[in-house]
Order: sequence, then C-alpha cells, then structure tokens
Amino acid sequence: MDENIDDYIKKQKSPQKEIYQIIRNIILKTYPDIKEEMKYGVPYYGNKYYIVALKTHVNLGFSIKGLTTEEIGLFEGTGKTTRHIKIKSQENIDEEKIKKLLKMVKIKD
Repeated sequence: MDENIDDYIKKQKSPQKEIYQIIRNIILKTYPDIKEEMKYGVPYYGNKYYIVALKTHVNLGFSIKGLTTEEIGLFEGTGKTTRHIKIKSQENIDEEKIKKLLKMVKIKD
C-alpha cells in the first residue's frame, strides 16, 4: 500500500474516510497486485480507477476507454475518458456492484 494514499485517507473527514477505506479494500481484494499511486492529486489504481473524497460523498471513478454506450450508461458524469459512481454512506456501498464494475472496466483493457 502507498504511504501517500494512507496520508490522503487520514486527512479525510468522516464518513468519507470510512467509505474510502471500504472501497479501497474492495479494489485491493479484487486486484491484490494492482498499482496504487497518487495521480492528479487523488489515489489511482492501475490507471483504471480512482477514488476521491468530496464534501458530501466519495466518487469511485472508472476509465471508460473501450466501453460500450450501454456500459458507460452505468456511471454518472459526462467525462470523455472517465465516469464515476457516487457513494454517500457506508450503507450505500454495494460491494457486488462495485466488483462487477471493476471487472467490466478491467476486461476492456
């Protein structure tokens, strides 16, 4: 695990800090060898996913390169290269949905 990311997490307020930890653990459990690094001021995972803690929620972002229009529709946002899902509380974390999205994006490498 990257120490810079640990520092980033420590600086977050609750509940974003706890949400972030859960999402990070899902990513690392799904892909134990994924490269974890700070990029553009936020934690990135294998150049495919990012997590950013915002004022009222956490965004789990995904590269949409190679995805179909239907697959891109599973995400929020209007970015040309990345889209995201918003997570507002620990109770809103659907681990199975997140794993499916992680795998869908990874397969489209």
